[in-house]
Formats: sequence, structure tokens, C-alpha cells
Amino acid sequence: MLSKPTIYGLVGILAGSTITALSFTYATRAAQQRLQSPPCATTSTMLHKMAGTHQVDQHFIEMMIPHHQGAVEMADIALQKSQRPEIKQLATAIKADQTKEIDQMKAWYKQWYGAEVPATPSTEMGIHHGTGHKMPEMSMHSGMMGMGMNLETLKNASDFDQEFIRQMIPHHESAVMMAKMVANNATHPEIRKLAEAIIKSQTAEIQQMQQWYQAWSK
Repeated sequence: MLSKPTIYGLVGILAGSTITALSFTYATRAAQQRLQSPPCATTSTMLHKMAGTHQVDQHFIEMMIPHHQGAVEMADIALQKSQRPEIKQLATAIKADQTKEIDQMKAWYKQWYGAEVPATPSTEMGIHHGTGHKMPEMSMHSGMMGMGMNLETLKNASDFDQEFIRQMIPHHESAVMMAKMVANNATHPEIRKLAEAIIKSQTAEIQQMQQWYQAWSK
């Protein structure tokens, strides 16, 4: 028969092993949830309201340009701080593709609406309807943060590449969500074509980043 000290020791070992296993499982699940978490509720509400307006194309451009600019800014940081060639290559592609799309959207906006894209998007000023009423919305800053961006956290991350992925995946997911909402609702075929391109390219990049994250977290 085992003595009480021996029994207590075995119980302690088992309890410690259980806690360690649970801690590992929790950490793994938390990391997966961070990668798979959908855009925030406020962002979803904003996008649904955008899809319900009569100026879908205009508001899409006004929101997608600063969204693209955020991705380009993250890509610029990655080109300086990343330690992995895969991330540098992805950052180069993001910067090239999204800069081209920004320039194209600016040209369309000028052609279709006779003005430059406003420095402050309608998401901050309030979305205008044909009646002249405004629909209050969140600011661009809070909206961008809701889409996964925190540049200070990114710059100071102990593992830059993993933090880049943690932030870029939800940021891409927000772009895909916006694109899906206008793919079948936009007035101009150019916007529908752009939306389809964004869905295809950024979905592929999301899948690639998820694979890298899983491989680098082992």
C-alpha cells in the first residue's frame, strides 16, 4: 500500500501534467481563434449599411482606398523588418497590387463623380443618402483598427512575421467581405471586376498565411 506522501506526490504530478496540457490546448486554440476571427461587429454593420445605399460604387471606393493604404503601410514595414523571404515576397506583391488598385479607383472616382476621393471617407463624415440625410458611422481610424491593424504592436512584436500574419489575415478578410458585398450590387462593371479580383487574390493570400502561421508556430 502506498504511503500518504507518495500518494500526495503522485496527485501533484498528475495535477501538474493536467494543468500543463490544458494550458497548451488553450494557447493553441487561442492562436487559431485569432487567425480565424471574423471582422468586428461594427465593421460588419458598416458594410451591410454600405450595401443598402444607392451609391454602392462610390462608398466602396471611399472605404477601400484607405483600407488598401493600410495594407500598403503594413507591407512597407514588413519589407524593412521581416526575417523571412516568404513575408517579404508577399509584402512586395501586396504593395504592388494594392497601389495599382488605389490609383485605378482614384481615376474612376474622378471620372464618375467629378471630384477627388475625399481625404476623410464618408464612413467618418456619415453616409449620405439621396434625401440628403446622414447615416452616422464610425471613424476611419476605429474602422481600420477593427479590421486588424495595430501598427505599433506590429513594429514592436518579438516575432514580427507571426504578428504580421495575425494582423494581415483579418485585414484581408475585411477587404474580401467588402468586395463580396459589391460584386453583385455595383453599378459599374469595373467595380464588379475589381471586387472579384480582390476576392480571388486576397483569399489565396489568407490561405497561404494560415499555412505559414501553422508551420512557424510548431
